[in-house]
Formats: sequence, C-alpha cells, structure tokens
Amino acid sequence: MARPTHPSNLELQALSVLWQGGPSTVAEVHETLPDGKERAYTTVLSVMQNLERKSLVKRKRVGRAHVYEAAFSQEVIVQKATQDFVTNAFGGRLGEALLAILSAGNLTPDEKTNIERELQRHKTMAAKKTAKKAAAKPAKKAPAKKAATKAPAKKAAPKKAATKAVKPAPAKKAPAKVAKKAAKKVAKSAKKTAKKAAKKTVAKKAAPAKKAAAPKKAAPAKKAAPAKKAAPAKKAPAKKAAAKKAVKND
Repeated sequence: MARPTHPSNLELQALSVLWQGGPSTVAEVHETLPDGKERAYTTVLSVMQNLERKSLVKRKRVGRAHVYEAAFSQEVIVQKATQDFVTNAFGGRLGEALLAILSAGNLTPDEKTNIERELQRHKTMAAKKTAKKAAAKPAKKAPAKKAATKAPAKKAAPKKAATKAVKPAPAKKAPAKVAKKAAKKVAKSAKKTAKKAAKKTVAKKAAPAKKAAAPKKAAPAKKAAPAKKAAPAKKAPAKKAAAKKAVKND
C-alpha cells in the first residue's frame, strides 16, 4: 500500500467526521465539522474532492447521493500528523504534548478509560522490551566467558600480585617493633665492624715494630764477623816475632 499524502487541517477535520460517523455525504460532513465554523457547501465539496484526488477517501454513489468513505484508518493518518505536532510544537517531548492536550478540554468517563487502557498497554510493552534486552545480554557475554576459560593464567597473575602486596600490611600495624629490631641489627653490625677495624689497626701497628726490631739484632752480628777474622791477623806477627827471637838466640 502506498504511503498516504499528508492532509491539510480542514481535510483532517473532514476525515475525522468519516472516522467517527462512518461513510457520509458532503452535506453531513458540512454540518458536523469539529471547529463549527460557518463555511459554504461548495467549500466542503472541494475539500472532499481534494481528499479523493489524494486517494485519502473513496467515493461511491448511493441513489442520487455521493457517499465518501475514509481510505485509511485514523491511526495511519494521524500518526504522521501527531509526530509533526509533537516535534514542531514541543521539541519532541511527548509528555508535555499529552499534558497540553489533556488541559485543552474535559474528558468523558469513556475517554478516561480508553486513555488508562492505552497507558497500561504502553507499560506492558516497555516491560517486555526490557525483559527481551535482559535475556539477550547473557548471549552477548558468552564469547567473553569462553575467552576467559582459554586464558586463565593471565587472570591468575594479578591475584598473586595482590596477595604479595597484602603481606606487608602487618608491618604497618607494629612499626615500633620493627624499628627496634632494625636498631638492634644496626648496633650489632656496628659493633662487629668496630671490632674488625680495631683488630686491623692493632695488626698494622704491630707489624712495623717487628720489622724495626729485626735490623737492630742483625747489626751486631754483621759487626762481630770482621772481629773474628781480624783476631788471627793480629796473632800471626806475634808468632813470627817469636820465631825470629828463637833464631837469634841460636
């Protein structure tokens, strides 16, 4: 079915007469136009002819009269007009448009019932849409679960890091004890280093003393050696002199 042409405001009034009262003649439409303004019969006739030209109404002959019937339902024609009205007058805010329409007049009990029924239908439709979206979400998340099972090692690494990061927590609760232990360790290490340093200094001081003593003892030994060798040299002339004396005596 082709999309119907958007009718004018007066054409909409004529169509509303056909939707409410059914197939009607031009005279019947002229008498029951909603705005109640005085118009000539020929004006309404031209309106009905324009609607027929736009294929919005169908005309058939009943006896000597011409009867017009709406070619499309009120919902199909009014939907486009309503969208234009809400967009142009209220910027697309449907709630404001509804409040404005309700304040335009008084509703009959039947009209109130119909409106309540329509609102309830919208609520059920909205609930069904949300339920469908909620049911469709797990299906979309299923591939993510499969990917997680393929690579569980990657997720396990952050857990280990988290447990390691949690272990130092007790140190924050007792900083005084840790400080005391650290101080004791530092004192012990300082004592050890001091003892080692003292031993090294004593050893260094003792080493030169030993080396200096060695030359003092060796000096007399070197001087005594020539004295022993010189003694025979002194005795030799004495023997020669005695020999000479003996010779002289003979």
